[in-house]
Amino acid sequence: MTALRPLLAAAGLGLGVAAVSEPGPEAAGPAEAAAAASMPPKRRLEFLAGRRAARRALRAVGLECGEIPRSGRLPVFPPGRVASISHSAGIAVAVARAPGRGLPLGCDLELRPLPRGAARLVLRADEEALLAAGAAAWSVTELFSAKEAAWKALVGPDGERRAGPMRSLRDLLARPDGDALRVCPRAEPAHAVRVRVVRVGAGVFSYVAGRADAHG
Repeated sequence: MTALRPLLAAAGLGLGVAAVSEPGPEAAGPAEAAAAASMPPKRRLEFLAGRRAARRALRAVGLECGEIPRSGRLPVFPPGRVASISHSAGIAVAVARAPGRGLPLGCDLELRPLPRGAARLVLRADEEALLAAGAAAWSVTELFSAKEAAWKALVGPDGERRAGPMRSLRDLLARPDGDALRVCPRAEPAHAVRVRVVRVGAGVFSYVAGRADAHG
């Protein structure tokens, strides 16, 4: 994961990575501690690792950040600080936006490949050709991860929906965009983002690289 830092930096993003196995995981403040205390042990470790990853991502773009509590399932960041967090297989990853950059923000990590049968949960019939495009074919895991990252960008880190309505990943439409994917809400195709998908071992890491051409 850390080898991806230059790629993300070129897109105006900072990367943070943390493992649940790191010694002495502690909350950064009382609100964060209270949120962690209400969780089962496994989820608590993932939550704290995600917060560490977010602080590291913010630090990578020159911003310090204390505790990151939550509202519902969403992280609550101090003013001027925004990050997107994902977890998979004991690893937490986050991307943060550099100050002054108005980029849509979203990332997703999937270290456990999804079976082909999961496609029905991710795609509609008009997207199934993406799975059978020969050398340019996308896997179910790549498409799931790309849509997850896009969903976060389109909803926004503060929970404000940038586009809608969206009830599931099937309400997002994915199309090839060079070496990336263009993902948009089916109901509002002009609200499109460009998502890069990078292989990480047997899994993938996806991040929103910017807004996509409205006519792509």
